[in-house]
Amino acid sequence: MARILVVDDEIGIRELLSEILYDEGHTVDLAENAAAARQLRSANRPDVVLLDIWMPDTDGVSLLKEWASHGVLDFPVIMMSGHATIDTAVEATRIGAVDFLEKPITMTKLLSTIKSALERGRSGVRPAAAAPRPSATPPLPGREPLRPANLGTPAVGVAASLPPTEPIARSPLQNLSLDQPLREARDEFERIYFEHHLAREGGSMTKVADKTGLERTHLYRKLKQLGIELSRKRNV
Repeated sequence: MARILVVDDEIGIRELLSEILYDEGHTVDLAENAAAARQLRSANRPDVVLLDIWMPDTDGVSLLKEWASHGVLDFPVIMMSGHATIDTAVEATRIGAVDFLEKPITMTKLLSTIKSALERGRSGVRPAAAAPRPSATPPLPGREPLRPANLGTPAVGVAASLPPTEPIARSPLQNLSLDQPLREARDEFERIYFEHHLAREGGSMTKVADKTGLERTHLYRKLKQLGIELSRKRNV
């Protein structure tokens, strides 16, 4: 697996990418701005960098240009943005970026782009040799809104009526207090619900996403929100 540096000033983007990449087995370093990115690059050379273009202190293209001019751009850099123009993408590839991701980023596109960048890095192709080209990737559709789990009374009733031969399905719901505020009860139910499906599907995020009706990126965000830790060894 690889060490990946994610540079983005939006904490939600950093956390989401971190969860996805960590679950894929990668080591992930997170930087909220160019200053933090410089420190992390010096401390631990990354195998690939995901670099946001628009940041408050130093923009991503300027940081890329700085690394290239100092002769330290010896790793693949993938630029990210939700507002960049074709001219910006061309300039970034001219400086040395190997690819460009337009936000919102789908998981499939993210993983395939990183895989390609890592293959280029391992083959000895230097980022600065990348030919200038605009991104051919069409705008990605927005993410669907996260659908809350069904919290209706029948779901609790059905689980509570299971025979004693199914203790795993019964026991957690028996401990669910209905005297607490709705928000806390809902979070506790969802935590039990997702942990049940993760255990039932052997940790396969793909199968759990299919079972629960959530897109995988939304599933990662929901598990993070509920504080459910994902093992590096979970299946995809």
